[in-house]
Amino acid sequence: MALEPEGERAGELCLGPATVRCAACGVTYYCDVDHQHADWVSIHEKICQLLIPLRTAPPFYNSDKERKLGQEQKRSREIFLAGMTYDTAQNFLFEGNHEDAIPAALHSLKFSISIHGPNSVELVPAYLVLAETSLGLGHLSQGEEYLSQAHWIVLKNAHCSRDVQAKLHRNLGLLHAAKGNLDDSLYHLANDVYFACCAFGTTNHVAVAGGYFHMATVFFRQNRMDVADSLYSEVVNIWYDHFNHLIDIQYQKLITPAEIDLLSEEGGTEEDILDEKQQAEATQMLNPILEFREQSPKPRLEKMAKLFHTLAMFYYLIHDLPKADEFVMKVLQATEHLPEHEPNDSLYHLVKLIKSKPAYAK
Repeated sequence: MALEPEGERAGELCLGPATVRCAACGVTYYCDVDHQHADWVSIHEKICQLLIPLRTAPPFYNSDKERKLGQEQKRSREIFLAGMTYDTAQNFLFEGNHEDAIPAALHSLKFSISIHGPNSVELVPAYLVLAETSLGLGHLSQGEEYLSQAHWIVLKNAHCSRDVQAKLHRNLGLLHAAKGNLDDSLYHLANDVYFACCAFGTTNHVAVAGGYFHMATVFFRQNRMDVADSLYSEVVNIWYDHFNHLIDIQYQKLITPAEIDLLSEEGGTEEDILDEKQQAEATQMLNPILEFREQSPKPRLEKMAKLFHTLAMFYYLIHDLPKADEFVMKVLQATEHLPEHEPNDSLYHLVKLIKSKPAYAK
């Protein structure tokens, strides 16, 4: 991470006059040591040496064929780096680390512009990550600027995917909620739900849950508790069905001897585990709903039981067995007071899975 003084260059993160250069790669400049450190912590340590062939003069080519090959190699490097820096920024967001997400997201935007041009729809994901980081840090004007760029590109590109449009409207909804424009926020969040349903062909996909959740939060701010409660129930139902599907896959493997040996010590394959994005989103939605339900003056036991069951499955899927067991007990305590309650096969399967783990101990 050594630095060298440098003048008459633009800083990597802010485009201000550069005063230092990374001595490791020799091709990256910063306005000051703070920006250099922020970039290093976020992404530069990972891509430092990869930037050298992109930012130094190309070799002399003896033929057009060699020149074309060199250009293709450069484009391939930029595509790889655009994806890598975007994924890194997303991972920081999943962790709630907005500060460190910014440099990686800026790199992703720069690489995307170099690859696709300044008005391509492929730039929208990077703009949305930058907007989300800005909103998370409370920098509303900066977030609004990024969202305006993304919105303008989407309006000019009719072939923009429904998934991207859903994410755009979610961020616009969050922006207006932060500014206190609650009716505008609900408009954009309703569009988020609509485009997410179109993108995934169902109202029950986990990608739809976020729109419902944020709408419920806005209705809560408007003191419209019945509507908020109803939407929170939709969120719980979506996660319940998703987790139940994953639990069922693991349970079928548990009771199928021929397949048991195929599982790792922790168990699970890509089809029956939660990815980092889903883990972060489930945590961000289910914990506030639990707080909302527990603070309700007259909590409904059937809703509490389903939420407890959902959380029990969630904690099992992220390998927190004590918490999973704790919420299983809460389910049992809630359901014993429900009239005509029938045994739940899903809960039975979950208990069997918990007890099958070597780390499980009573």
